[in-house]
Amino acid sequence: MDRPSELDQTEILWDSWGVPHIYAVQERNLFYALGWAQAKSHGNLILRLYGQARGRGAEYWGQAYLPTDRWVRMMGIPQRARNWYDAQSGEWKQYLDSFAQGINAYAQEHPDQLSEELRIILPVNGRDVLAHAQRVIHFSFLTSPGLLQSVDRQWNPGQSAQLSSNTGGSNGWAIGPSRSQSGNALLLANPHLPWFDLYLWYEAHLVGPGIDAYGASLVGFPVLGIAFNDSLGWTHTVNAQDGDDLYELTLAEGGYRWNGGVQEFETTQEILTVKQKDGSLREEKLILKQSVHGPVIAEKNGKALALRIVGLDQSAMLAQSWDMMRAGNLEEFEAVLRRLQIPLFTVIYADRDGHIMHFFGGITPRRPAGAWDWSGIVPGDTSETLWRETHSYDELPKVVDPQSGWLQNANDPPWTTTFPPVLEASQFPPYMAPRRMRLRAQHSAHMLMEDESITFEELILYKHSTHVELADRLLDDLLAAAQQSTSDLVRQAAQVLTSWDRKTDAQSRGAVLFEAFFQELNRSQSDSGIFALNWSEESALETPKGLADQEAALKALEIAANRVQSDYGTLGVEWGKVNRLRIADQDLPANGGPDSLGIFRALSFGGIGQGLRRATSGDSFVMAVEFSSPVRARALMSYGNSSQPDSPFLGDQLQLFARKELRPVWRTREEIETHLESRKVF
Repeated sequence: MDRPSELDQTEILWDSWGVPHIYAVQERNLFYALGWAQAKSHGNLILRLYGQARGRGAEYWGQAYLPTDRWVRMMGIPQRARNWYDAQSGEWKQYLDSFAQGINAYAQEHPDQLSEELRIILPVNGRDVLAHAQRVIHFSFLTSPGLLQSVDRQWNPGQSAQLSSNTGGSNGWAIGPSRSQSGNALLLANPHLPWFDLYLWYEAHLVGPGIDAYGASLVGFPVLGIAFNDSLGWTHTVNAQDGDDLYELTLAEGGYRWNGGVQEFETTQEILTVKQKDGSLREEKLILKQSVHGPVIAEKNGKALALRIVGLDQSAMLAQSWDMMRAGNLEEFEAVLRRLQIPLFTVIYADRDGHIMHFFGGITPRRPAGAWDWSGIVPGDTSETLWRETHSYDELPKVVDPQSGWLQNANDPPWTTTFPPVLEASQFPPYMAPRRMRLRAQHSAHMLMEDESITFEELILYKHSTHVELADRLLDDLLAAAQQSTSDLVRQAAQVLTSWDRKTDAQSRGAVLFEAFFQELNRSQSDSGIFALNWSEESALETPKGLADQEAALKALEIAANRVQSDYGTLGVEWGKVNRLRIADQDLPANGGPDSLGIFRALSFGGIGQGLRRATSGDSFVMAVEFSSPVRARALMSYGNSSQPDSPFLGDQLQLFARKELRPVWRTREEIETHLESRKVF
């Protein structure tokens, strides 16, 4: 594809944190420059992701990519991307092509900055952008390849299996004028995603005709997914929404039972090409079967499972995000949301007029009534169980400007977004969302309820809370029981836990022991449960609590104490000595911890040997916004705004993360020029 004409007056100003501030006088040039900027910051990753979205990773890079290719082809992503591209308006085809052209232009200008093995997929095009967006949103967030392994482990004909596959987590807050000390609305954006691959965020600032938006996109996307402008802003959280279903089919006569007869599968064959170690190529046939429900993903013992997913006929989710970025008030923003092109995500919104909103976004199937469990496997022999329609915007849960003055979501259902509750779950279909409130969401609500006048600085302070909500529910019972124990080790462990600050700060002593205790107790009591009182709607912010079995808890504490003592030589090892932040050549003590402990500053870890762990997921992009005049904001990209191996911005914000700090967001030309790292003029 050719470079767009009339690129004059298009420029990228890179600030000292590697954030591109892009200025253009035409929309297509804005997209072109954003593609160029993303290629500079994440070129190797984008090329690999686009190659995988084509379903040709094994052809380009070998056998290891074959499972991904099978999933991508099974889900029909490449063909659907072509269909979606054809369905775009002329304007949006131009935008998609311009974004791809920007990537190609960077690759042509800087071939030495991109891995040679990855350049094989060049040039990329607008269809690649749509294929990648589909693979990420519909087939990694809404459902994922992990579904195949889940089916393999759990599928027993006629039995229910919990197969929900939504990926990731997030915190989102919107605080109205009545709870803000300044009288300005406040917004907190805080997605929790893996720190690698297609889950990486990219921070950017876009200034063009009718737009001045700042925020973050997922890598390889041409629009910001979380953003604010001078009038409003929003964040997303992965919501407790069920947009996919597995249907169990009974195989018969080469087809499957359907409404008392036999229906044939739509069967097609695709050829997967696999690059061998010697560079030669081999071919593998992939037989694809499609029922009226969707693609068949497994067969076993005369049965088949077909997957049905919402939103595959909605081709304008990127255009919806673009228009959300350009909205000027709540009315305009809601008009864009009504399109329901994005298949999932809660929307937490705030604006300069003082409005706040929680919208249970996405596309929710209008499911028929029945006794089956929609979170498991649904009988698929009859059209009576097959949904064909989805709920309208006005039928989905939404709260605007509640009396409480605040809204929060931490990936829980919408019923507990504020207190006193505004939404009544019984007024919605039971499949709309489950009824629960997990500990991270409870801690989130507690912080908001306990401060009637929140400053911008306090918003940031609360964001970094490492308090362990689970400790408040179990520790008093555990310590009381330990006083009666005859085990010296148990009593020593109790002393450490008594002195513990109930946080996972880097210096916290006792957090490692408490997590080990909880893991052991959860493992040993998984069938009977660990709490004396389970969660209830009547005590949504105080339950679960208490130990169901104190004897089992003391046994778990002794096992955990033995393990911690053996691994670290002390029961009071500091959290940050065990849990590390490692990117490139940096190695720092971590703070924050697993969602299962009810920690707002969520962070997950993977083992790296010698009893140490490194952060692999959790707090990724953080943005705090006050809708003052002018708007002010602070942000952090935990892992830095580039994944290129030689970039100075790879991991350059990790020390701020370790210190629980956010950096200023620069939006005026004067601020940006003051902190200018480099300039690219087209």
